[in-house]
Amino acid sequence: MDRETQRLLPSSMRKTIAVTIAALASLAGAAIAQTAASEPAWRKSALALLPPTHVAGEAYRTDEAAMTGYLALYPANATDPKSPASVFAPPQVLVVKLTREDGALRAASAELQPRTDPTRGNRDTTMTDPDGEEREYDRLDAELAAGRANLPAGTEPCSLGGWSEDRDPKSLNVRAEPSTKARVLGTLPPPYRLKMGGAENTPEGGWLTEFRIIGFKDGWFLIEGAKPPGKEYEDENRYPRNAPKPYPGRGWVAANKVGASYANGGTRMGGLFQAPFVDAQWTPAGRKLGGTLDTDGGPKRILACSGHWGLVESHDGVRGWWRALCNNQVTNCS
Repeated sequence: MDRETQRLLPSSMRKTIAVTIAALASLAGAAIAQTAASEPAWRKSALALLPPTHVAGEAYRTDEAAMTGYLALYPANATDPKSPASVFAPPQVLVVKLTREDGALRAASAELQPRTDPTRGNRDTTMTDPDGEEREYDRLDAELAAGRANLPAGTEPCSLGGWSEDRDPKSLNVRAEPSTKARVLGTLPPPYRLKMGGAENTPEGGWLTEFRIIGFKDGWFLIEGAKPPGKEYEDENRYPRNAPKPYPGRGWVAANKVGASYANGGTRMGGLFQAPFVDAQWTPAGRKLGGTLDTDGGPKRILACSGHWGLVESHDGVRGWWRALCNNQVTNCS
């Protein structure tokens, strides 16, 4: 449903639609979680063979004929905002040689290898891609990677929705470089409430200024396309001409001033991933108002991004990766 249609619906109906979408997303996530929870018996013994620099994800393939297992691996520091993982980095796998003891397979030795052989990749072996969604994200990430040359040097390409959470009445500075000393290109206004009568859509705290996040570097997000706060949700004939106008161009804003809502990225819900991949280690996490994570609400903080993933901190203190963040203030982006 597009935003124009959403805007024309009564507020009660918009809430009903949002709740219904969130419920369906939770059911889908539960089904994925049940499948992802199963693992081969040899995985536990393979954990002792992990290099200290990595954390294990799913054991995504067992070749009993060759007595070999394949365990997804990701950097141990993948959730550190100072060294966040990249969805564009070459993946790795722990290739585990297996033995059979008392009828069960166990790890005997292991070797860290590049995950380049498509027959060993997670796209055709994991149970989290029954409808080809991962292949579609592969395609989208490839497009982002191809556009890296159009971004400032050292910028991690991203594609997420976001908004300014800065409530400073002086507005949030958009800078030419990812530094507090860089030139200010323009500003993003703080939450805005229409002062005229009949603005029934305006939330109690005011409309936030939305934008697209297209990159990340050193604790800063590269953004573009900022829109006047609330203009897409209010009656265009009643939206004030003197409403604040944000800087719409490309520039940098501090990551700790940015927020968003969780969107349905087609992954396991209820928690966060240790790396921006669907077969990475997964940890349960909670929402601000209780219950496990879904598309109702957003993270406490957004720390970094890579591709279509955001490195976030949940309201109960879990740090990890969630795929798809949106900036729709009326309903979620599922």
